[in-house]
Amino acid sequence: MLWAGFIFGLLGSFHCVGMCGAIALALPSRLDAADAHWRYVGGRLLYHLGRVTTYTLLGVAVGAVGQSLRLAGWQQGLSIASGLLILLLVAVPERYTSRLAAAFYLDRPLAYLKQTLAHFFHRQELSALYVTGLLNGLLPCGLVYLALAGTLSTPGVGSAAAYMLLFGLGTLPLMLGLSLTGRLVPLGWRTHMRQAVPYVATVLAVLFILRGLGLGVPYLSPQLVHTAPAAHAAQPSTMHYCH
Repeated sequence: MLWAGFIFGLLGSFHCVGMCGAIALALPSRLDAADAHWRYVGGRLLYHLGRVTTYTLLGVAVGAVGQSLRLAGWQQGLSIASGLLILLLVAVPERYTSRLAAAFYLDRPLAYLKQTLAHFFHRQELSALYVTGLLNGLLPCGLVYLALAGTLSTPGVGSAAAYMLLFGLGTLPLMLGLSLTGRLVPLGWRTHMRQAVPYVATVLAVLFILRGLGLGVPYLSPQLVHTAPAAHAAQPSTMHYCH
């Protein structure tokens, strides 16, 4: 279900416009340089690639946790849990999810992150714009949390990284277009698409839950098959989905 990451990022980018659009529009640029046009375009592209890089690395981290849980035999429950987590994040207003930092004593690191982000944001070097994107990807965001919850049901670290990479690439067309043109999609369309994000997330959550239940429905909810090891083997039993 890696394709779901791209679709979710594409639709979720309308949410990004509302939450992070101001940063994308205010990125600095050296208009006095001889290659000002290419620096302008290249700098904004590097900023967004920085975001995508951070999302991919977060996918690696969460994917490693998910892989450890699967190796412990929690493959089926993990898919169900990821779906339930997505439903919970959809149900809880984002103003409350942003308070999770204080609840987990992350308010001081978050303040330092914002301070560092402001430092690089006001620098005009191309490398600084890339670092700005990297740091911006670490800011609390309910949409990113939803995407990361989906990576828990991917089959491995590589798949989790690919899921978040595709999620980031899905946000790229609209966000890059916004930072280059200042406007890309009428306000009414942005509002409608942002309202569609919770529904798309709910559909993905239901798919993850159905997949974990193993109801025997091909591709939608395949049955979990346990493969017993040979009598002489000392390796633990493995299990996989049978489509």
